[in-house]
Amino acid sequence: MPPATESTAPTSGLRARKKQRRFEEISETAIALFLERGFEKVSVAEVAAAAEVSKPTLFRYFASKEDLVLHRFADHEDEAARTVAARPAGLTALDALHRHFLAGLDRHDPVTGLNDAEGVLAFHRLLYGTPSLIARLHGYQNRSEQALAAALHDAHGGTPLDARLAAAQIIAVQRVLAEDNWHRVAEGEPVDAIGPEAVTAANRAFDQLRTGLTRYA
Repeated sequence: MPPATESTAPTSGLRARKKQRRFEEISETAIALFLERGFEKVSVAEVAAAAEVSKPTLFRYFASKEDLVLHRFADHEDEAARTVAARPAGLTALDALHRHFLAGLDRHDPVTGLNDAEGVLAFHRLLYGTPSLIARLHGYQNRSEQALAAALHDAHGGTPLDARLAAAQIIAVQRVLAEDNWHRVAEGEPVDAIGPEAVTAANRAFDQLRTGLTRYA
């Protein structure tokens, strides 16, 4: 395929931006309907009608009904792997991931669970209250483990199985920490009160990982 010329590149970029906007509009429309009426009570046809697209068009953007919600996790699938790959020289993989998680807590990143914005809480209630979404989420977590395992293997060697076992433990720790934070926020505890304890819990968890995962520490 020939490289894009000056005349075609802007057109291609505009097309990609329009496609991304449409992608986000369809998803936000779907999530609003799911939050209002419940995931199981809204059909794909109703989402398509509300988003003013046909069902075939919707399925060109999203492979399944669950993906209308879970695409928000897509950007996070390889986040841990990217953190390891981009770490400064001399910093171990676990230290890089530890710092990254603490930074997320500090900025109240929704992925850490330490966020009390109503939209974030409503999204989490939708996610964790819908069995089919929870089941589909496991696929995202599995791909995250695979990506992190590859990054750990590249960074510190060992066998592929060693790296996969380490990645599974790291992803599980981050998930449990985030879920604990979210449950506390959902029960009404103030984020500012939870924050210091969330940092302490994260530090303790990563110290435990270092004890068992010496190759990556």
